[in-house]
Amino acid sequence: MMDTLNRLLGLPAETEVLEFKEAKNQFDKNKLGRYFSALSNEANLKSKSKAWLLFGVNNDKRIIGTNITDKQLNDYKREIAEHTSPTLSFVEVYKVEQKGKRVIMLKIPPAPQGMPVAWKGHYYGRDGESLGSLNINEIERIRDQANTYDWSAGLVSGATISDLSKVAIEKARIQFTIKNPKLANDISKWGDIQFLNKARVTIKGKITNTAILLLGKPESGYFISPATSRITWILRDRDNIEKDYEHFSCPLFLEVEHIFSKIRNLKYRYLQEGTLFPDEVDQYDPFTIREALNNCIAHQDYQLGGKVNVVEREDGMLTFVNLGSFIPQSVEHVISSDAPESKYRNPFLATAMVNLNMIDTMGSGIKRMFVIQKNKFFPLPDYDLSNQRVKVSIIGKVIDENYARKLAQLSDLSLPDIILLDKVAKHKPLGSNEIQLLKSKYLIEGRKPNFYISASVASTIGEKGKYIKLRGFKDDHYKKLILEYLDKYDSATKQDIDSLILDILPNILDKSQKENKVRNIVYSMSKKDESIENKGTNRKPRWIKSLSKKR
Repeated sequence: MMDTLNRLLGLPAETEVLEFKEAKNQFDKNKLGRYFSALSNEANLKSKSKAWLLFGVNNDKRIIGTNITDKQLNDYKREIAEHTSPTLSFVEVYKVEQKGKRVIMLKIPPAPQGMPVAWKGHYYGRDGESLGSLNINEIERIRDQANTYDWSAGLVSGATISDLSKVAIEKARIQFTIKNPKLANDISKWGDIQFLNKARVTIKGKITNTAILLLGKPESGYFISPATSRITWILRDRDNIEKDYEHFSCPLFLEVEHIFSKIRNLKYRYLQEGTLFPDEVDQYDPFTIREALNNCIAHQDYQLGGKVNVVEREDGMLTFVNLGSFIPQSVEHVISSDAPESKYRNPFLATAMVNLNMIDTMGSGIKRMFVIQKNKFFPLPDYDLSNQRVKVSIIGKVIDENYARKLAQLSDLSLPDIILLDKVAKHKPLGSNEIQLLKSKYLIEGRKPNFYISASVASTIGEKGKYIKLRGFKDDHYKKLILEYLDKYDSATKQDIDSLILDILPNILDKSQKENKVRNIVYSMSKKDESIENKGTNRKPRWIKSLSKKR
């Protein structure tokens, strides 16, 4: 790195993508974050592959040395990762000695295409050597890149076909032939470059980011840095404690099968009830695993520099996580439209994966995952789209037997209906339109947010008892019980009335809500019905039947 240091020191002055700081013993973390945001944004705007912040060099470009320790550097890295949005950190940190004085060179990545980098919620930029706010025009210039830029189609400088795996290319030929059987005779005659061009993995013989991701040799991953091709599989026990893990990298076209083989796909055996359920099924359908995993690869935002995680839990759950926002309007929209999306984060990569028979663009993959889970009476796939990531959880077992019976017996329910009922079963909030739809079909009852399966469904699936416990009785029923108690025992304290009806109030209510309901019933009986009256005090009431009612 000495040559790079000398080149930077030889520049006429600091620039928008180069900053010198003395930082003899430390550097303020907030100031470091502002410089990171500014240099990253300016590197993007100047179409630079990196920016530099150098510690141990003064404004006159004279090396004075720095005593900043590795521990301090790790603190700086952690601070940057925690407070930048999107989450970024230094590409690399280099330490160079010159004449006994140490210089620390912090290599900063450019802001991802379409995403200006903020530090603690604020965007920073540079005007020559000055640090300040990134102006609105520059913010919009970066954001507008999202509409035109495709990272996956980017050409990789210095890479050649020798950096791709021959084994991966040969298997890719096989899958391309399966996808295009009419071209089988032609495919066998194509050279590797011609085949890769036809499969839309390379562009005019030039190696793309997509080519490295899918077909690159394991050691070729550095070509796409700061992006990474890593996928991590993690096994956790029932207490969510990590038991095993393995990392997978290029070529992802081959590694998908290796990851698939790591997942323990056990048999799930149902508790039999007549012929309602099958004897046994796989916990996870192979299509579901591959679809979820390949979607992570296709839609990962590689410019964020993170990896894909696949977490397997021994209690029957698989979770797939990739970085980047969910581009379609919603999962429900994808399922209801059942058509290809008009926009992809990585269109070149998605096309290559279609051509290599990894995914399809018919828009039916996610819907098919939902149908598979529904047909096994398992919970539907659960999507969490928060924090600039997509997290999908697949549960490989029945977690609510009554819900499973409902799916088994009400075969005429549409998939959108089941998606909404799945929300009810998982105690997720419902929108106003969703509530109206479910109530119009007499599928749920209750008040927001405490909804439960309605009687019309409950009576069909043997949930009558559960339904009554959830819904409870009408207030007149509780009032009648109180009056019957007073007929037998003449009077009742607050504790007597609580003991009488608290336990039979709706289970959908929590303790505080139940106590409030008892107060409302007693108030109604004393003030509105005038059927009871208090012969005690406000703090210690003693309720009797109203004398006027007795007469």
